[in-house]
Amino acid sequence: MKVGITGASGFIGQSLIPFLTTQGHTVIPFERPRDWDPEKKIINLEKFEGLDAVINLAGESIMGLWSEAKKSRILKSRVDSSAFLSESLAKLKNKPKVLINASAIGFYGDRGDETLTEKSTAGNNFLSEVCVKWENATKAATDAEIRVVNLRTGLVLSKKGGALKSMLIPFKLGLGGVIGSGNQYWSYISLDDHLAIILHALVTPSIHGPLNAVAPDPVTNETFTKTLGKVLNRPTVLPLPTFLVNLIFGQMGKECFLASERVEPAVLFSTNFSHKHDNLEDALRTILD
Repeated sequence: MKVGITGASGFIGQSLIPFLTTQGHTVIPFERPRDWDPEKKIINLEKFEGLDAVINLAGESIMGLWSEAKKSRILKSRVDSSAFLSESLAKLKNKPKVLINASAIGFYGDRGDETLTEKSTAGNNFLSEVCVKWENATKAATDAEIRVVNLRTGLVLSKKGGALKSMLIPFKLGLGGVIGSGNQYWSYISLDDHLAIILHALVTPSIHGPLNAVAPDPVTNETFTKTLGKVLNRPTVLPLPTFLVNLIFGQMGKECFLASERVEPAVLFSTNFSHKHDNLEDALRTILD
């Protein structure tokens, strides 16, 4: 396949390019502002002609203090870029067969112990609002009969970036511990499995709409903490209480660290995807050994 990728400079995109290439696919990363600029509504349509697939990973990082300006950038960078890209692809003479557009399990909001599948309703916090608008922004591509997959990604585990990378130093120093109550579910996915899920979505015509990119065994924060400490052979006795999470991180901490999202990859189950890492300890040992 000939695959175009936007947002390829992030740690997932940087790993996805060589992964797809080694699988025999031709990968074209689209750079800003040379190839496209969604803020200025500029795009080189000729470069998008004749692609078999497009993967859109563009978006402002959600990490950091959520000022009103930051929240606006988080929302606009996802919604505006997805809408502009979808509208642009719909205009092509030779449209791609599939658009895989990034989304997140933040769609579901804070849901306690409820098991969440792709058929579950959206939550009611800021990240839920972002994800709903993000996914709806691909309507022009769907209307143009492009198969759209909204990739609802969980916590991606990798030493190269993301939350795990930021956890490693304090945990290695023995400063790790449970966050909040520790009862909130963290639905994760190893980077290797995440890349494989993207490929699976590319080549499986029956997959369209939301796709939960998570491992089959969501764990509580307490279990995650203890397992990471076990793999690193370090104590995990310094908790981060809820009031400190709220004090230090504000709304971002509440929605990213304290929210409980027990997500099941129902569509992956139904399309016979096989996870390489189907439990947390195995994933962490492979990643950190």
